[in-house]
Amino acid sequence: MSRPAVVKALWGAAVLVLVAGCSSGGTEEQPGAAPPTSASAPASPPASPSGSATAPAGGRVSVAGTLTDGLESPWGLAQLPDGDLLVSSRDERTITRVDGRTGARTVLGEVPGVVPGGEGGLLGLAVRDGWVYAYLTAASDNRIVRMRYGGGAGDALGAPQPVLTGIPKGFVHDGGRIAFGPDGMLYAGTGETGRTGLSQDRSSLGGKILRMTPEGRPAPGNPFPGSVVYSYGHRNVQGIAWDAEGRLWAAEFGQNTWDELNLIEPGRNYGWPEAEGRAGRAGFVDPVAQWPTSEASPSGIAYARGAIWMAGLRGERLWRVPLSGAERSGDPEAFLSGEYGRLRTVVAAGGDRLWLVTSETDTRGTPEPGDDRILRLEVR
Repeated sequence: MSRPAVVKALWGAAVLVLVAGCSSGGTEEQPGAAPPTSASAPASPPASPSGSATAPAGGRVSVAGTLTDGLESPWGLAQLPDGDLLVSSRDERTITRVDGRTGARTVLGEVPGVVPGGEGGLLGLAVRDGWVYAYLTAASDNRIVRMRYGGGAGDALGAPQPVLTGIPKGFVHDGGRIAFGPDGMLYAGTGETGRTGLSQDRSSLGGKILRMTPEGRPAPGNPFPGSVVYSYGHRNVQGIAWDAEGRLWAAEFGQNTWDELNLIEPGRNYGWPEAEGRAGRAGFVDPVAQWPTSEASPSGIAYARGAIWMAGLRGERLWRVPLSGAERSGDPEAFLSGEYGRLRTVVAAGGDRLWLVTSETDTRGTPEPGDDRILRLEVR
């Protein structure tokens, strides 16, 4: 399948208009069904929301080059302090170190206990204080583990130690993104595994954004005492990022109508399965932006240059959502449409740079020579 090099910023104006909410049920992509949702989940509310810069309504993206290619089912990406990258393979269960300048790869090892299947496997990665954290699908559940890692190219991963267990698993909607927030706490986006009732059940870890200490305990200040649940009413959260003022954003798959980008506030209900996209109903938070599922099916998100950048799987494009504080400052714009196929993960690399991971070898794409790859992007 050829990928026409169609870079269309005009798609955004036609497809994204609404304000924060939640998504529905279904798989990452449902051929013939309405497009999946995208949502961004904010972490802790900013101490001072005033004074945030307003991004220009229009932006641009250029591909500065390919860092590495030939990856199999890449999913999570984390940057080490020296600028090198760690990338997970969902189906091969491995973590690979990639030199941030040359693209040279070193396989650090296979993570024990991972049971790939459907949308599950070895998913999101995060790095902190000599530990590599991984969100993975095990035999009985989804869980977060951490492994000691010295940080050198020749260093091996330590044995996995459980951080949080008991996250529901399924063939679909396993969530999987993890990241440390500006408050030093670990956040995770989970899915409802196709069992929609889990999203509104605050005793379940499915269909939630979770907030915990690095050791996996409920974080101080969480909205529900003794619980790691931070927000609920989500369908399948796979993108989380913080803006310059510390607000948490999350991307979320919808079912048949709208994908979402949400501003996350502690204790709030994002509506699924009662609401998909903007509902305007009391008790639910509406999304800051929403897309037809065929144009997004969002996965990872990152913040750079005053905007949220969102990778689209089914949509096969990179979305830019310009922000002014907690609101949009313009219509979303689409870039790289159809040029690199399905896009899985985007990570801020400092300044005007992003890392972008493609996802053609995840059983739902049409791989071409070189897939999958990590791209260097420059954004404005």
